[in-house]
Amino acid sequence: MSNILHSQDRSDVLSHVAENLKRIRLAAGLSQAALAEASGISRRMIVAVEGGDANISLSSLDRLAAAMNIGFVDLVRDPSRHSRDNIDAATWRGRQAESEARLLASTPAASEAQMWLWSLAPGERYDAEPDPQGWHEMLFVTEGALTLELSGERKRYASGTFTVFSSAQAYAYINDGDDVVTFVRNVIS
Repeated sequence: MSNILHSQDRSDVLSHVAENLKRIRLAAGLSQAALAEASGISRRMIVAVEGGDANISLSSLDRLAAAMNIGFVDLVRDPSRHSRDNIDAATWRGRQAESEARLLASTPAASEAQMWLWSLAPGERYDAEPDPQGWHEMLFVTEGALTLELSGERKRYASGTFTVFSSAQAYAYINDGDDVVTFVRNVIS
């Protein structure tokens, strides 16, 4: 299956890419020709993407972002949202409706990223000490409902939901339900 973003998906990420690419390129003082030379992407493709008239690969978006010294997320996120921690945009769709890739969230990383699979039995609790400044966690609940306690405040996340938070604070994972909770935990430092 192709990794190309298709223009019929304009209600999602391509409309954001068109707006963000032009805005960021102009703010950086780059002409389309200069960006083409820096990225290795043709000027014609850049014109078409900015106009919302082109399909483009995810790897080409990476090359454009790198050429402007920004992250991939800066190109694909909804420009009306200023937060990087809740993007929730379809960035790829397959031939069938059930096939899609959604970029849920992003957070800066300086040195390491870890992926964990956690499960908590009913009544179980994990208390964590604060991590160093700049560390973040990304959680995606796959089964049950997870209660996350951050600095004494609790919020419940049902299966299929996610959150991103700074782990440079006291936090706890809690299963206050009757079923096992399973979630994916990414630690970014």
